[in-house]
Amino acid sequence: MRHGTHRGIRQLARTYRTDIAWVAFVGLNLTAMQLIPDWQTVPFLIIWITLTAAYGVRLWRLGSAMITVVIVTLATGGLIGFQVLRGEQDLDYLAEVPLLAMLFVVMVWHSRRRLTALEEMKRVSDHNVLLLDQQRQFLQDASHELGTPIAIALGHAELIERAATDQAIAADARIAVEELLRMRRLTSRLLLLASTEGPASLHLTNVDVEEIVVDAFRRWSHIPRQWVLGDLEETWAQGDADRLTLALDALIENAVDHTEPHDRIELSASRDGGNVVIGITDEGSGIPATEVDRIFSRFSRIDAGRNRAAGGFGLGLAIVKAIAQAHGGTVEVSSRVGQGSRFELRLPASRALVGSSPASDQVRRI
Repeated sequence: MRHGTHRGIRQLARTYRTDIAWVAFVGLNLTAMQLIPDWQTVPFLIIWITLTAAYGVRLWRLGSAMITVVIVTLATGGLIGFQVLRGEQDLDYLAEVPLLAMLFVVMVWHSRRRLTALEEMKRVSDHNVLLLDQQRQFLQDASHELGTPIAIALGHAELIERAATDQAIAADARIAVEELLRMRRLTSRLLLLASTEGPASLHLTNVDVEEIVVDAFRRWSHIPRQWVLGDLEETWAQGDADRLTLALDALIENAVDHTEPHDRIELSASRDGGNVVIGITDEGSGIPATEVDRIFSRFSRIDAGRNRAAGGFGLGLAIVKAIAQAHGGTVEVSSRVGQGSRFELRLPASRALVGSSPASDQVRRI
């Protein structure tokens, strides 16, 4: 029993050794205030300064800090009051006791509030990280699970469309095929968004940006628009060619969705300092200034009805942003309602040596 008591005392002493050392230090200073008149209130100030320092390290809770303040105030104030009564100190010195105590309490209160706010911010941050992980896992699982039934249903709908002799049935089957194709694009984009985390998700090589732009021009030029190739500099970037192609296609698709057959769409590639700039300029409907900040958010739409008719889900620009950020780049937009928009995909340029690009010369003459 006695051995257990001694062990408990030792454990208590280890836990509160800082407090015990500070109390001993305070005792020495209080003794000095009584025995060394020439020191006047120097030990008193030292006590409060060390109390503040100890608080800064320990961050005592407000309740225990108040108890400490009361004890120190009574001890130091009592000694100074005694010295004032004996004529050894001026009465003004006694006013320092409550003032320093009040300053200390205010500091404790504000520090506790700050600590509580930081703890709450950390809790919210950890919770948000957990939610993002759960959302990412859900998108991946849902995309994989939806892929097989969509493929099966699409195959049957296409068979019905080809085999139907009744025009009404064929038309209904065609609508089903179009909707299933839209669903397949949606699941593909959801999976892409869930997997585009950063550079680790990319297969990085030296990419000929001019070639990617020219290839995109060829793929999309059959759609009735006034297609134009603008400035095409020999530009290279360290990136994932497949992902950059997806990003460029998404920007072109966005331009097509918001233009009419007589509108102009221009593609370009240039250097701007240490960046490669892929530009897509259109003469479409433009974007209201109030909507510019949110168009890269997932599932955002400027014109829901028109976007729906064009087959959009509000994921294309979100994919562009994710791919740009994964490459250490950005995507920017400038737009005026009724006059069109310009999107710029900015990527860090590569120092790779470039040669001539016959393909670009050939397409420029189209």
